[in-house]
Amino acid sequence: MMIRYASYFIAALLPLLLFRWFAPASVGEIDFWLLWLLAMIVVSLPVVYAEIALAYRSVDAPLAGMQKLTREADASPVWRSFGWLAALVSIVIAALVISGASTSILAALTELNSAPVIPSFAIAAGLMVITVLLSLLGVAPLPIGLGLMVVGLLLGVANGLPTIDFAMTDINLSEWARAVALALVSVGAGTGLYWFGQNLVTKQIVPANTQNAVRNRATNEYRATKLVLPIWILQLLVGVVALLLSGMSLPPIGQLLYWVGVLFVVSYLLHYSTQQLAHKFGLLISLVATFVLALVLVVAIPTTWLVGILVIISSIAVLLLSIFVGWQMKISHLRKSLNFNNEAFYNLWRIAIRLVVPLALLLALIGWVMQWLN
Repeated sequence: MMIRYASYFIAALLPLLLFRWFAPASVGEIDFWLLWLLAMIVVSLPVVYAEIALAYRSVDAPLAGMQKLTREADASPVWRSFGWLAALVSIVIAALVISGASTSILAALTELNSAPVIPSFAIAAGLMVITVLLSLLGVAPLPIGLGLMVVGLLLGVANGLPTIDFAMTDINLSEWARAVALALVSVGAGTGLYWFGQNLVTKQIVPANTQNAVRNRATNEYRATKLVLPIWILQLLVGVVALLLSGMSLPPIGQLLYWVGVLFVVSYLLHYSTQQLAHKFGLLISLVATFVLALVLVVAIPTTWLVGILVIISSIAVLLLSIFVGWQMKISHLRKSLNFNNEAFYNLWRIAIRLVVPLALLLALIGWVMQWLN
């Protein structure tokens, strides 16, 4: 039962995890909100549709599924790198969030006069060990993490909501870059998480030896919109809440509850990356490799650098996905996998995934470069 709702848990949790690193210093910038909404519509929505379509077309997880899809489309193996990048993105997100958790937990313990005399990177390493162990539980930690995070936020709300002064500011490429990053990374578009979640549901319902039946069911009965729109609307609503609460300060107990909940959520990201790598290397080697890479990132790389790495890798992953889906796959395959009621909707989606998404990503990358140079 929990597997069926994994995608919805992720849709609700990722904005709460990541908005703090991409929201503007002043959440009252109306133009930023509008740009974020635009990015959610023209970038994130088409990409989530693409992930769900590929999940049903491949009837497999992202890394293994991309191998099938590239052979089916007679495309270069270079497009399979999306599966590797998606797994890497989830590890980078885990490292970024664990880095923030270690700092916040240490600050909360200091306020409670219970802080251990150890550096924050050592705490981060210990938290990463705990998270990797929790990843062995698969989907089960997600509702626990959500519950703890919500309780922590409610304790913050009890202390009073932050005052927000809304105003219009100048629009520039740097602001567009932040909006696109927020729309992509914080909702998980291009990470393969929704593709993976849908594959878990398929594997639970139908045995592996009846994959053709799954594909026929997806083509004849299922419509991608029935899954995509609830996920996207949930992302939008939680995103608005996360933006409104991004400036809120939590009491020490609230911080501890919130960040302990974060550990449970991040464990699913590491579970996902381990499962992807296991397709090539086996479960044990993949678990060790995930742990070592995540540990190196969280201990050796500053948090601000992790944000930059996450932006670059996730943007490249989404760019690869959009070009492969828009220009390499057969039109008939995508039309069957999406199964839109109206042909006009399919044409709009195809224009978005072929032209709008790549252009928006390139402009966002230019905006990030300009921001970093300044």
